[in-house]
Amino acid sequence: MTNKDFQSKIAGITEMLMEDYGKGRVIDEIKNFDYPDKKIVIDILEKLKMVIYPGYYRNSNYRTYTVRNNISIILEDIIYNLIKQIAIVLKYTPAYREADSAVINETSERITFAFLEKMPKIREYIETDIDAAYDGDPAAYNKDEIICSYPGLFAIFTNRIAHELFLLGVPLIPRIMTEYAHSLTGIDIHPGTTIGKYFFIDHGTGIVIGETTVIGDNVKIYQGVTLGALSTRGGQNLRGKKRHPTICDNVTIYSGASILGGETVVGKGVVVGGNAFITTSIPEGAKVSVKSQELTFNYDSSRPVERKEVELDEAWYYMI
Repeated sequence: MTNKDFQSKIAGITEMLMEDYGKGRVIDEIKNFDYPDKKIVIDILEKLKMVIYPGYYRNSNYRTYTVRNNISIILEDIIYNLIKQIAIVLKYTPAYREADSAVINETSERITFAFLEKMPKIREYIETDIDAAYDGDPAAYNKDEIICSYPGLFAIFTNRIAHELFLLGVPLIPRIMTEYAHSLTGIDIHPGTTIGKYFFIDHGTGIVIGETTVIGDNVKIYQGVTLGALSTRGGQNLRGKKRHPTICDNVTIYSGASILGGETVVGKGVVVGGNAFITTSIPEGAKVSVKSQELTFNYDSSRPVERKEVELDEAWYYMI
């Protein structure tokens, strides 16, 4: 192909796409304001790790010798970028769609500082999450291991950050943060989820926790658990309604269990066994398990298949 033919091909494809962009679909929309920068939002989240864990995560570019100076520099960076990103996303809300830049900037500054004032509370809760992970996992040799390597703790940390922004009415940014954690850990927690103290996620891969879920204190969840909606057929008409379950204090939910529905309440001290499917409320102190499990052994083609029912005992709940 000659250079002239090559340029002609490019021009033809460009014209074809320009025509396709004019069909008025969502994917064709070109808004008159900027979009949030995902890289900057993720960088803010990573710098907030330095604020939450000042002795564990440090920026080697900041050659300062005191915690005070180091945190001050990090905060200045967070504040500058978070104000800019919030100012961008505020235009997604009807109240600020037509607002002038002065109002938007003032609001984004107010939200940013209100959010940063939540840092002591967030740190208090995360300290309890670390304690829960250490106390609940015999494979954890020390708390440093949990802070530096546990995906469950990172997912919880991200949710606690994103949830405070969510409560302050910030669009998009909280979801960008939690989906970033989701992509790294396989743990999907909506920023709207309310989570109490001493929350422990063990292993974690495949966990899904919906927007209106409420989780109490001292709750432990294993991999593959879904805290979801019973049905989403109502679509946008269900927005703002309680669609996901309430999990009370001291509940343990083992791997593969699904608990669905906004009216479903799992009472205090309940233990939910692996692979249970729950759509109704569970009274306080109950133990829930799947009955009539059957194992099939087919180890020799010349002999018939042997079937054996599984005896339900206390060990049944520990499916990890």
